[in-house]
Amino acid sequence: MKFIKSRVFTFLFLILLAFAIPSIAQNCNNADECKKLISEYEQKLAGLGEQRKSLSSQIQFMDTQIYLTTLRIQETEQLIVQTQNEIENLAGKIEGLNTSLDYLSQLLVRKIAESYKRREIPFFNIFVDSDNAQVLANRLKYARVTQENDRRVAFQVQQAKLNFEQQKSLREQKQAELAELETKLEAQKSDLDSQKANKQKLLAQTQSDERTYQALLNRTRAEFAAIQGIIAGAGTESQLREVKKGDFIASVISTASCNSSGEHLHFTVLEGGGVVNPFSKLHDIDHVDRSGGDPWNPNGSWDWPLSPTISFNQGFGVTSCVSSGYCSGIYSSHNGIDIAGSSLNVTAVADGTLYRGSYAVGCSLPYARVKHKDSNIDTLYLHVYVN
Repeated sequence: MKFIKSRVFTFLFLILLAFAIPSIAQNCNNADECKKLISEYEQKLAGLGEQRKSLSSQIQFMDTQIYLTTLRIQETEQLIVQTQNEIENLAGKIEGLNTSLDYLSQLLVRKIAESYKRREIPFFNIFVDSDNAQVLANRLKYARVTQENDRRVAFQVQQAKLNFEQQKSLREQKQAELAELETKLEAQKSDLDSQKANKQKLLAQTQSDERTYQALLNRTRAEFAAIQGIIAGAGTESQLREVKKGDFIASVISTASCNSSGEHLHFTVLEGGGVVNPFSKLHDIDHVDRSGGDPWNPNGSWDWPLSPTISFNQGFGVTSCVSSGYCSGIYSSHNGIDIAGSSLNVTAVADGTLYRGSYAVGCSLPYARVKHKDSNIDTLYLHVYVN
């Protein structure tokens, strides 16, 4: 009976979700309409962000966020089409200007050649060969008109050349804008994929059950509070021994444990007492992305505390969990990385002193600390049995 009731509840809950945001079905037809809808749903998202206390409100927030990203994609796609059309129009103008410039240049060359020929006849000869004053006046008038025409052609050539260069410059600018828009579009599509993945991940974790969602939320809050306490040095620690880089120091707990829903290592790096991105210390390695799209950019030299292939569950800083809205109600920045490896063995990433620690927030969260030798760096390894 309880199973049937649970199924009925889940079914009704999903129906409610389907009608939670009835207005999220419209598309924008032009860039201006997109901007208007984006502004409208940004305000809705801000309002929903303050109301996420239940699974239904969290899903509504995620749906609104997904729709908002979809609108931004549509806006960018329309701007891309608009920019492509502008580039095509500019190409036509440039071709026409090029043809005009060729014609005017050839005309100017002929004019210069004619002027050069006229200069071969001395003005005195024109005066002597003239039968009368009227003929002389006509010849002088023709010379002035010809000079004026030559100047006008030269000016037209200069203007055509200037216009040609301006249109080429504008086309180059539009091509650069197009490249930026295409890059922006790829990033927006990646964000959309991450947001959809986070929603599906949340539904899978909670099985659309409100009590499961609240338990998950409370566990995440407790874990964050424990990690903050450990970073601040409030954990209970005992010194064990000196270790070398690569030495076995602990085992990842293979089941759900204190404030952890399953097997994973939370790895944090402290430098001078403050957290730094572990990717700035670790080298690149084979991995499987299970984070929902968090950046993967290791650029250091350390070996990893787990053996590959690494399962990458959450990154450092503003992660997809934060941007999706679920984690942002708990923390604004993730202070380490969540990973799993091909085995449960945890190794030290550098030489130093090993400490066994625990921190109690409703339950006891076990961890290891390695104080690196001749350095102001500590590394923390959470959700482990320390050996």
